[in-house]
Amino acid sequence: MKFSQRKGLTPTGKTLQIDSIDEELKNSLWNALTVFYWKNFNRPRLDMGSRSDYISRSNLNILFKSLWLHYFKKPIDTIPTFFYDESNGLGVLRRYFFSAHWYEIYDFIESIAAYGPEKNKEDFIKTCNIFLERENSAYRFVDGKIAEISSSDEIEEIEDAISSSTPYYGVRQHLSTAISMLSDRVNPDYRNSIKESISAVESLCRTVSGQEKATLGSALKALENKELMHPALRSAFSSLYGYTNDSGGIRHALMEENNLTSADARFMLISCSAFINYVIASTINA
Repeated sequence: MKFSQRKGLTPTGKTLQIDSIDEELKNSLWNALTVFYWKNFNRPRLDMGSRSDYISRSNLNILFKSLWLHYFKKPIDTIPTFFYDESNGLGVLRRYFFSAHWYEIYDFIESIAAYGPEKNKEDFIKTCNIFLERENSAYRFVDGKIAEISSSDEIEEIEDAISSSTPYYGVRQHLSTAISMLSDRVNPDYRNSIKESISAVESLCRTVSGQEKATLGSALKALENKELMHPALRSAFSSLYGYTNDSGGIRHALMEENNLTSADARFMLISCSAFINYVIASTINA
């Protein structure tokens, strides 16, 4: 906390940024891009007197091509020849970034993380999350996607579930899809995000219980019978999720629900991730 904040001369916090990005956050995210990508532009050596900042011959060539192909969706022969100067590559990206809508900025940094040099990705994401938290954004990077999850503990729970479920392909796919549907800032699909979170739990329970066609209820019971789950926990999880496959189950109810929110989808994603971490840890230690 700054001196002026400790003395009560300036505010100690700012309003949660949900549908906006203020100047401080925008500048911070651009600084992260600069530190991990723009400053690492690798210029090829040419003859004395020649410009050396050709994008096509640099370490950012693939990034620029990917942005033009998949993000801007423009002809790749309109990619600037050179990287530096206001009229060239960096200038084009800078003007776009500082004139973009708040959600386009998140789309942009998400794309940079996806298409940029892999060696910079982890540190870039960590730094962005630090800035997002510092500036009180409602969003964080989770599994390479910008999602409306503001707690570091929640992010860790989800990413642990994705990491630990690597041997369980279906579980990992369901979780990744749930995150993608939740993180879509233009057309989020909360209903199907919840369903994917649920499906991740079902897939794991069926696999570890050895009952590939079982309902979740019977899979949970099988885990209990194998002493991989305490009866009280099995009962609690069954009650929490209310999983059944009949017309009164959660899937049927979701089809009729019109008021699902991001909070509903986040709760289910986090809860299912925690459950997955618990089951996998119990199985490993069994």
